[in-house]
Amino acid sequence: MSTHTTRAAPARTTRTVLRVTTLAACVPYLTLKIAWIAGSRIGIPEGSALRRDGNSLMALNALTVLMDAAVIALAFLLTRPWGQRVPSWLLALPMWCATGLLAPIVAVFPAQTLAAAVRGGPPGAGGGSPDAQLAPWVWSLVYTGFLVQALALGTLFVLYARERWAPLWRGRIGTLPDSPTRSARRLTAAAVAVLSLLPAATHLLWASGSTTGLNPARAAATGPRLPSERRRLRPLRAAHGGRGAGPRLRTQPPRPAAAAAGRHLDRLRCARRLGRLADADHPLGQRR
Repeated sequence: MSTHTTRAAPARTTRTVLRVTTLAACVPYLTLKIAWIAGSRIGIPEGSALRRDGNSLMALNALTVLMDAAVIALAFLLTRPWGQRVPSWLLALPMWCATGLLAPIVAVFPAQTLAAAVRGGPPGAGGGSPDAQLAPWVWSLVYTGFLVQALALGTLFVLYARERWAPLWRGRIGTLPDSPTRSARRLTAAAVAVLSLLPAATHLLWASGSTTGLNPARAAATGPRLPSERRRLRPLRAAHGGRGAGPRLRTQPPRPAAAAAGRHLDRLRCARRLGRLADADHPLGQRR
Protein backbone atom coordinates (compact mmCIF):
# COMPACT_ATOMS: atom_id res chain seq x y z
CA MET A 1 0.00 0.00 0.00
CA SER A 2 2.80 2.39 0.92
CA THR A 3 4.63 1.53 -2.33
CA HIS A 4 1.54 2.29 -4.39
CA THR A 5 1.07 5.59 -2.56
CA THR A 6 4.72 6.49 -3.11
CA ARG A 7 4.38 5.85 -6.85
CA ALA A 8 1.03 7.64 -7.15
CA ALA A 9 2.25 10.86 -5.52
CA PRO A 10 4.70 11.86 -8.31
CA ALA A 11 2.08 10.95 -10.92
CA ARG A 12 -0.48 13.24 -9.28
CA THR A 13 2.10 16.02 -9.07
CA THR A 14 2.96 15.63 -12.75
CA ARG A 15 -0.70 15.77 -13.75
CA THR A 16 -1.29 18.82 -11.58
CA VAL A 17 1.67 20.67 -13.09
CA LEU A 18 0.53 19.81 -16.62
CA ARG A 19 -3.04 20.89 -15.85
CA VAL A 20 -1.89 24.23 -14.46
CA THR A 21 0.42 24.68 -17.48
CA THR A 22 -2.49 24.03 -19.85
CA LEU A 23 -4.74 26.48 -18.03
CA ALA A 24 -2.02 29.16 -18.01
CA ALA A 25 -1.46 28.66 -21.75
CA CYS A 26 -5.16 29.36 -22.37
CA VAL A 27 -5.12 32.69 -20.53
CA PRO A 28 -3.54 34.95 -23.23
CA TYR A 29 -5.85 33.70 -26.00
CA LEU A 30 -8.99 33.91 -23.88
CA THR A 31 -8.03 37.35 -22.60
CA LEU A 32 -7.60 38.72 -26.12
CA LYS A 33 -10.81 37.15 -27.39
CA ILE A 34 -12.91 38.38 -24.48
CA ALA A 35 -11.41 41.86 -24.88
CA TRP A 36 -12.32 41.88 -28.59
CA ILE A 37 -15.86 40.71 -27.84
CA ALA A 38 -16.14 43.56 -25.32
CA GLY A 39 -15.20 46.04 -28.06
CA SER A 40 -11.46 46.46 -27.53
CA ARG A 41 -9.17 46.64 -30.56
CA ILE A 42 -5.93 45.80 -28.77
CA GLY A 43 -3.46 44.13 -31.12
CA ILE A 44 -5.51 45.00 -34.24
CA PRO A 45 -3.76 47.66 -36.38
CA GLU A 46 -5.67 50.61 -37.79
CA GLY A 47 -5.65 49.33 -41.37
CA SER A 48 -6.68 45.77 -40.52
CA ALA A 49 -9.78 44.31 -42.16
CA LEU A 50 -10.68 42.80 -38.78
CA ARG A 51 -11.83 46.24 -37.64
CA ARG A 52 -14.54 46.17 -40.31
CA ASP A 53 -15.87 42.62 -39.89
CA GLY A 54 -18.43 43.55 -37.25
CA ASN A 55 -20.93 40.86 -36.26
CA SER A 56 -19.22 38.03 -38.14
CA LEU A 57 -16.00 38.63 -36.20
CA MET A 58 -17.97 38.82 -32.97
CA ALA A 59 -19.56 35.41 -33.63
CA LEU A 60 -16.21 33.88 -34.59
CA ASN A 61 -14.60 35.21 -31.42
CA ALA A 62 -17.40 33.75 -29.30
CA LEU A 63 -17.00 30.36 -31.01
CA THR A 64 -13.24 30.27 -30.46
CA VAL A 65 -13.71 31.22 -26.80
CA LEU A 66 -15.92 28.14 -26.41
CA MET A 67 -13.31 26.00 -28.18
CA ASP A 68 -10.56 27.14 -25.83
CA ALA A 69 -12.93 26.62 -22.89
CA ALA A 70 -13.21 23.01 -24.09
CA VAL A 71 -9.44 22.71 -23.69
CA ILE A 72 -9.83 23.76 -20.04
CA ALA A 73 -12.56 21.14 -19.57
CA LEU A 74 -10.31 18.49 -21.11
CA ALA A 75 -7.46 19.44 -18.80
CA PHE A 76 -9.69 18.74 -15.78
CA LEU A 77 -11.23 15.61 -17.32
CA LEU A 78 -7.79 14.08 -17.91
CA THR A 79 -6.53 14.80 -14.40
CA ARG A 80 -9.49 14.34 -12.02
CA PRO A 81 -10.84 11.00 -10.75
CA TRP A 82 -14.29 11.60 -12.25
CA GLY A 83 -12.66 11.76 -15.68
CA GLN A 84 -12.01 8.01 -15.55
CA ARG A 85 -15.78 7.43 -15.56
CA VAL A 86 -16.53 9.56 -18.63
CA PRO A 87 -17.63 7.45 -21.64
CA SER A 88 -14.74 7.04 -24.06
CA TRP A 89 -16.79 8.24 -27.03
CA LEU A 90 -17.47 11.52 -25.23
CA LEU A 91 -13.73 12.07 -24.84
CA ALA A 92 -12.81 11.00 -28.39
CA LEU A 93 -14.51 13.87 -30.25
CA PRO A 94 -12.91 16.84 -28.43
CA MET A 95 -9.49 15.12 -28.44
CA TRP A 96 -9.83 14.48 -32.16
CA CYS A 97 -10.70 18.13 -32.77
CA ALA A 98 -7.85 19.31 -30.54
CA THR A 99 -5.40 17.09 -32.41
CA GLY A 100 -6.51 18.41 -35.79
CA LEU A 101 -6.26 22.04 -34.67
CA LEU A 102 -3.06 21.92 -32.61
CA ALA A 103 -0.89 19.33 -34.39
CA PRO A 104 -0.21 21.57 -37.44
CA ILE A 105 0.83 24.37 -35.09
CA VAL A 106 3.29 22.08 -33.31
CA ALA A 107 4.74 21.04 -36.66
CA VAL A 108 4.95 24.46 -38.35
CA PHE A 109 5.12 27.24 -35.76
CA PRO A 110 8.62 26.42 -34.40
CA ALA A 111 10.00 26.31 -37.95
CA GLN A 112 8.16 29.52 -38.81
CA THR A 113 9.59 31.28 -35.76
CA LEU A 114 13.11 30.00 -36.47
CA ALA A 115 12.91 31.13 -40.10
CA ALA A 116 11.68 34.57 -39.04
CA ALA A 117 14.56 34.84 -36.56
CA VAL A 118 17.08 33.89 -39.26
CA ARG A 119 15.60 36.46 -41.63
CA GLY A 120 15.63 39.09 -38.91
CA GLY A 121 11.90 39.84 -39.10
CA PRO A 122 9.05 39.35 -36.64
CA PRO A 123 6.97 36.18 -36.97
CA GLY A 124 3.28 36.40 -37.71
CA ALA A 125 0.96 38.11 -40.08
CA GLY A 126 2.13 41.11 -41.96
CA GLY A 127 5.43 41.47 -40.15
CA GLY A 128 4.33 44.91 -39.02
CA SER A 129 3.24 46.06 -42.50
CA PRO A 130 0.42 48.62 -42.82
CA ASP A 131 -2.06 46.00 -44.11
CA ALA A 132 -1.30 43.44 -41.37
CA GLN A 133 -4.33 41.67 -39.91
CA LEU A 134 -2.87 41.59 -36.40
CA ALA A 135 0.14 43.00 -34.62
CA PRO A 136 3.15 40.62 -34.73
CA TRP A 137 3.17 40.20 -30.94
CA VAL A 138 -0.38 38.81 -31.08
CA TRP A 139 0.66 35.95 -33.35
CA SER A 140 3.71 35.15 -31.21
CA LEU A 141 1.70 35.22 -27.98
CA VAL A 142 -1.27 33.23 -29.26
CA TYR A 143 0.63 30.54 -31.14
CA THR A 144 3.12 30.07 -28.32
CA GLY A 145 0.12 29.41 -26.08
CA PHE A 146 -1.28 26.94 -28.60
CA LEU A 147 2.07 25.15 -28.74
CA VAL A 148 2.18 24.80 -24.94
CA GLN A 149 -1.45 23.64 -24.89
CA ALA A 150 -0.72 20.95 -27.46
CA LEU A 151 2.31 19.56 -25.64
CA ALA A 152 0.74 19.63 -22.18
CA LEU A 153 -2.65 18.29 -23.29
CA GLY A 154 -1.03 15.56 -25.39
CA THR A 155 1.08 14.42 -22.44
CA LEU A 156 -1.98 14.40 -20.17
CA PHE A 157 -3.88 12.25 -22.65
CA VAL A 158 -1.04 9.72 -22.85
CA LEU A 159 -0.96 9.44 -19.05
CA TYR A 160 -4.75 9.18 -18.92
CA ALA A 161 -4.94 6.50 -21.62
CA ARG A 162 -2.14 4.47 -20.04
CA GLU A 163 -3.94 4.47 -16.71
CA ARG A 164 -7.42 3.75 -18.07
CA TRP A 165 -6.79 1.40 -21.02
CA ALA A 166 -3.36 -0.12 -20.41
CA PRO A 167 -4.78 -3.67 -19.80
CA LEU A 168 -6.52 -3.56 -23.19
CA TRP A 169 -3.34 -2.51 -25.00
CA ARG A 170 -1.34 -5.42 -23.58
CA GLY A 171 -3.62 -8.05 -25.12
CA ARG A 172 -4.68 -9.05 -28.62
CA ILE A 173 -7.67 -7.57 -30.43
CA GLY A 174 -9.27 -11.01 -30.67
CA THR A 175 -9.25 -11.39 -26.88
CA LEU A 176 -11.26 -8.22 -26.21
CA PRO A 177 -14.63 -8.76 -24.47
CA ASP A 178 -17.51 -9.42 -26.82
CA SER A 179 -19.91 -6.54 -27.47
CA PRO A 180 -23.09 -6.05 -29.53
CA THR A 181 -21.38 -3.22 -31.42
CA ARG A 182 -18.12 -5.06 -32.05
CA SER A 183 -18.80 -5.72 -35.75
CA ALA A 184 -19.95 -2.15 -36.33
CA ARG A 185 -16.83 -0.78 -34.65
CA ARG A 186 -14.56 -2.99 -36.76
CA LEU A 187 -16.35 -1.91 -39.93
CA THR A 188 -16.07 1.76 -38.92
CA ALA A 189 -12.36 1.40 -38.14
CA ALA A 190 -11.71 -0.27 -41.50
CA ALA A 191 -13.66 2.41 -43.37
CA VAL A 192 -11.80 5.21 -41.60
CA ALA A 193 -8.45 3.55 -42.35
CA VAL A 194 -9.28 3.20 -46.05
CA LEU A 195 -10.66 6.74 -46.36
CA SER A 196 -7.57 8.13 -44.63
CA LEU A 197 -5.37 6.83 -47.45
CA LEU A 198 -6.60 9.50 -49.89
CA PRO A 199 -5.69 12.61 -47.85
CA ALA A 200 -2.47 10.92 -46.69
CA ALA A 201 -1.43 10.22 -50.28
CA THR A 202 -2.39 13.75 -51.34
CA HIS A 203 -0.31 15.37 -48.60
CA LEU A 204 2.60 13.05 -49.43
CA LEU A 205 2.43 14.21 -53.06
CA TRP A 206 2.42 17.86 -52.00
CA ALA A 207 5.32 17.25 -49.62
CA SER A 208 7.32 15.75 -52.48
CA GLY A 209 6.78 18.86 -54.63
CA SER A 210 3.71 17.91 -56.66
CA THR A 211 1.12 20.59 -57.45
CA THR A 212 -1.75 18.19 -58.19
CA GLY A 213 -5.08 19.61 -57.04
CA LEU A 214 -3.66 23.01 -56.08
CA ASN A 215 -5.00 26.27 -57.46
CA PRO A 216 -2.59 28.29 -59.63
CA ALA A 217 -1.59 30.69 -56.85
CA ARG A 218 -0.86 27.89 -54.39
CA ALA A 219 0.93 25.84 -57.06
CA ALA A 220 3.14 28.80 -57.95
CA ALA A 221 4.15 29.18 -54.31
CA THR A 222 4.85 25.47 -53.76
CA GLY A 223 7.62 24.35 -56.11
CA PRO A 224 11.17 25.59 -55.50
CA ARG A 225 11.96 28.09 -58.24
CA LEU A 226 15.25 29.89 -58.03
CA PRO A 227 15.97 31.14 -61.57
CA SER A 228 18.62 33.61 -60.49
CA GLU A 229 20.50 30.95 -58.55
CA ARG A 230 20.17 28.47 -61.39
CA ARG A 231 21.64 30.99 -63.80
CA ARG A 232 24.47 31.56 -61.35
CA LEU A 233 25.24 27.83 -61.26
CA ARG A 234 24.95 27.21 -65.00
CA PRO A 235 28.72 27.48 -65.63
CA LEU A 236 29.39 24.74 -63.11
CA ARG A 237 26.58 22.66 -64.50
CA ALA A 238 27.81 23.10 -68.06
CA ALA A 239 31.34 22.23 -67.02
CA HIS A 240 30.05 19.06 -65.44
CA GLY A 241 28.20 18.04 -68.60
CA GLY A 242 24.68 19.30 -67.83
CA ARG A 243 22.28 19.60 -70.78
CA GLY A 244 20.66 22.82 -71.86
CA ALA A 245 23.06 25.04 -69.99
CA GLY A 246 25.39 26.02 -72.82
CA PRO A 247 28.27 24.36 -74.65
CA ARG A 248 29.97 21.51 -72.88
CA LEU A 249 33.54 22.21 -71.90
CA ARG A 250 36.30 19.77 -72.66
CA THR A 251 37.79 19.95 -69.21
CA GLN A 252 35.62 18.98 -66.30
CA PRO A 253 36.14 20.41 -62.82
CA PRO A 254 36.81 18.07 -59.92
CA ARG A 255 33.71 16.19 -58.89
CA PRO A 256 33.77 17.62 -55.33
CA ALA A 257 33.22 21.09 -56.81
CA ALA A 258 30.13 19.94 -58.69
CA ALA A 259 28.86 18.14 -55.60
CA ALA A 260 29.34 21.31 -53.56
CA ALA A 261 27.36 23.23 -56.16
CA GLY A 262 24.52 20.73 -55.84
CA ARG A 263 24.55 21.00 -52.07
CA HIS A 264 24.50 24.79 -52.37
CA LEU A 265 21.39 24.63 -54.55
CA ASP A 266 19.73 22.23 -52.08
CA ARG A 267 20.42 24.62 -49.22
CA LEU A 268 18.96 27.50 -51.21
CA ARG A 269 15.80 25.49 -51.89
CA CYS A 270 15.48 24.58 -48.20
CA ALA A 271 15.98 28.19 -47.16
CA ARG A 272 13.36 29.29 -49.70
CA ARG A 273 10.81 26.84 -48.28
CA LEU A 274 11.52 27.90 -44.70
CA GLY A 275 11.23 31.48 -45.85
CA ARG A 276 7.73 30.81 -47.11
CA LEU A 277 6.75 29.56 -43.67
CA ALA A 278 7.75 32.91 -42.23
CA ASP A 279 6.17 34.86 -45.06
CA ALA A 280 4.13 37.58 -43.42
CA ASP A 281 1.38 37.33 -46.01
CA HIS A 282 0.70 33.64 -45.30
CA PRO A 283 0.54 33.10 -41.54
CA LEU A 284 -0.74 29.92 -40.00
CA GLY A 285 -4.42 29.45 -40.61
CA GLN A 286 -4.70 32.45 -42.99
CA ARG A 287 -5.66 32.15 -46.66
CA ARG A 288 -5.79 34.65 -49.42
